[in-house]
Amino acid sequence: MICEFLLNTGSTIEEGRLAKGGSKLTEEYTLECAVCEINLHDYLRLGSPEKVLVSTKDAKYSVAVYAYPGDSVEPGHIFMPRAIWSNVVVDSETFSTGSPLYKGSPVHVEATEEEVLSAEEIVLKVYMRGRR
Repeated sequence: MICEFLLNTGSTIEEGRLAKGGSKLTEEYTLECAVCEINLHDYLRLGSPEKVLVSTKDAKYSVAVYAYPGDSVEPGHIFMPRAIWSNVVVDSETFSTGSPLYKGSPVHVEATEEEVLSAEEIVLKVYMRGRR
């Protein structure tokens, strides 16, 4: 089942600690940032998946991340830490502001068995391939 959500991203305390501490290539950073928090009702509707594939509306870009239910996310929304995984699917339109839409980007989410890639693997797969 593929569901449409609004993606909200933001810094978390642990994401900031790891990023500022030079730990972006560690497993700890991947476990902290390659995640998607989903409202409990929506999480159950998706089948309580261990991992989800988050995709842009046009399905041009997607990223597999670990999924978990959370009370702080409203139905129809998901939260991902602002890191390389969420950057793959954040809408790049800036509406002439110079800053992408880090809040409220429409995305599709579905359960997946795909491997969650490390930050280094994401760079090699997505960005070195010539993302525009």
